[in-house]
Amino acid sequence: MPEQDTSDHHHLLPWTDRLALLATQWQDWHRLERRSSPHTIIAYQQDLAGFIRFMAEHKNQQVSPAILEKLNHGDFRSWLAHEAGRGQTAASRSRGLSSLRNFYKWLEREGHLRNHAVHTIKSARKDRNLPRALSPGNTADLLKAVEAPDNQPLWVEKRDRAILLLLYGCGLRISEALSLDMEDLPLTGQKSIRILGKGGKERLVPLLNSVTETLQDYTKSCPLLPQGEEPAEGHPLFIGVRGKRLNARTVQLTVQKLRKYLDLPESTTPHALRHSFATHLLQGSQDLRAVQELLGHASLSSTQIYTALDRDDLLKSYREAHPGERDARD
Repeated sequence: MPEQDTSDHHHLLPWTDRLALLATQWQDWHRLERRSSPHTIIAYQQDLAGFIRFMAEHKNQQVSPAILEKLNHGDFRSWLAHEAGRGQTAASRSRGLSSLRNFYKWLEREGHLRNHAVHTIKSARKDRNLPRALSPGNTADLLKAVEAPDNQPLWVEKRDRAILLLLYGCGLRISEALSLDMEDLPLTGQKSIRILGKGGKERLVPLLNSVTETLQDYTKSCPLLPQGEEPAEGHPLFIGVRGKRLNARTVQLTVQKLRKYLDLPESTTPHALRHSFATHLLQGSQDLRAVQELLGHASLSSTQIYTALDRDDLLKSYREAHPGERDARD
């Protein structure tokens, strides 16, 4: 891809010739020394140009190196607010701020100027794209529709159903489910399973009878798993047809095929089953602390964000609980 000539743009931008020259040298440094891609250099150029245009209007004068050196927190915040006001996403604003910091760091390293404020501005908080919870009906349809792929043995179907039921019935992360070994299976009469979560933190998760029965059905039918009362230590619980530990991509593809077959939304992923577990449980019990423990979240704030209920569900719960609404129904 040919390099983009920036010289023709300088006279169009409200900056001094000196600052335009420094910007060109910065881009040359990226191209020649850092070996940055043409796409990266163009993105840097566009981010810097947008910032300079805003500051020229904000300060009502041409932007010079001296102006850049004197900008304060309020100036940078005004620029970020302007970007948000014109519809730039949090990710785009974060990228723009990163480009600007990169330019300032280069200016400081080359001895041209120094500005401490730009490095202390917090990046825009990126939008959290949490998976949407499935309805209880869609979840049931998904679990019922599991079947062995073409030319695959029946135990593969039982394995896939056991995995998905663990994700939904116990709220496990897919990595937690696939890291289970044979010795992690609950013994006869046990009603919980020990899970090793993020940061090596262990938690006990209650097991529904349906989950236990599905796990037993899978382990008894799979000829590649060790059988007997003393399972082999370190042997993976969920395996592929070659006997190796199953990888997450296989499960993701399975859910993707089921999603298309059932015409479910694109947000239907293995992780959406964990989210559905938390959401349905919270809707039923309203016990945020219990959901936090079951999910293995270190802080309650994570659970509050992760298990955010739909507005309609919150309104329904409010109406059912509010004394005034109960009196009106009575």
